[in-house]
Amino acid sequence: MSELAEPAAAQVTRLPRDATYYEVKREIEEFLYDEANLLDDRQFKAWLDTLADDLEYFMPMEYNVKFGEHDRRELTTRDKQMSWFNEGKWTLTKRAEQVLTGVHWAEEPLSRVSRLVTNVQLTAMRTNDGGDLEVDVSSRFLTYQNRCEYEQYFFVGDRKDRMRRTADGWKLCRREIRIHQNVLLAKNLSIFF
Repeated sequence: MSELAEPAAAQVTRLPRDATYYEVKREIEEFLYDEANLLDDRQFKAWLDTLADDLEYFMPMEYNVKFGEHDRRELTTRDKQMSWFNEGKWTLTKRAEQVLTGVHWAEEPLSRVSRLVTNVQLTAMRTNDGGDLEVDVSSRFLTYQNRCEYEQYFFVGDRKDRMRRTADGWKLCRREIRIHQNVLLAKNLSIFF
């Protein structure tokens, strides 16, 4: 009997599941749930306050590739290839401000959106040069968007975030979003992930 070959997967070192892990995980989960509520309730200005000034917000494109080449070729790379998003806080602020003008064609009328966040796990914890705790977090999401009357879209994927604990609370300082679609099925990407 032959063994099945598994596709190569990135090795993830599992953090010890101790009291510190679960306390930080609870705080991060609450942050992510609050973030989803702010976005669903269209409180974009309050959401922008949860972002670090040095935020990196990236959504690569995903390609169909030959078996065994997924690690090297499935996703576009930051700053070298095309991506759905490669933005910072300034750009996200301008996008939110544009939506809030009421004359943004893709968001007039505003979409009805509902986000679910799940499978939250901490993958790394470190203290940065400024003395702040930074935590790498993986999660999965399901986002439903309804536009106008009959348009509806589902976005399903995962996120790799880096969160920073500051004197003002947790701040999102890096987010990589993967929507598991080779071809974008929605008419636009006017919502925030």
